[in-house]
Amino acid sequence: MTEPKRPPTQEDAEAAVRTLIEWAGDDPDREGLLDTPARVARAYKELFSGYESDPREYLERTFEEVGGYDELVVLRDIRVVSFCEHHMLPFLGKAHVGYLPSNRVVGISKLARVVHGFARRLQIQEKLTAQIAESIQDILQPKGVGVVIVSEHSCMTMRGVNTPGSRLTTSHLLGVVRDDPRTRQEFLELVRNG
Repeated sequence: MTEPKRPPTQEDAEAAVRTLIEWAGDDPDREGLLDTPARVARAYKELFSGYESDPREYLERTFEEVGGYDELVVLRDIRVVSFCEHHMLPFLGKAHVGYLPSNRVVGISKLARVVHGFARRLQIQEKLTAQIAESIQDILQPKGVGVVIVSEHSCMTMRGVNTPGSRLTTSHLLGVVRDDPRTRQEFLELVRNG
């Protein structure tokens, strides 16, 4: 019977960074790099904090007193900081999240927390966009959901094809935001123009 694999420790992460520094051709014992392995490990702990919780839980506290409100709710320009799972390089951009409530709403900060929770993992943007939309649909059960993310990927701008300024746009539309042309158009106009 095999023993369960132990999770890597802070020391394991620091040793890996030291190896990468050596592999790159530098001396991890050089004065300027002495504390780098510990700093990188701490930074990665923060940058990948999305693995420590379920972002869907942010949506569980809702409000039913909406005063008859039955129009789209759209939160624009949510900062996205994530890491491409193929190169472990950052992609940075903005998410625009909207939903058409059926009988309850969620505090708007919770929408941003869901975006951040899923973004703080190794990701591809297409999957990130779908995870956010499907979580909102599953938990809030609105009439429809729309998520659009626009970001610049360092794996494209710093290396490889070297195309600074290129941006990737992804969308995931559900329910009436996808199926009803007027609602879809309204959502996309609110995303574009506020």
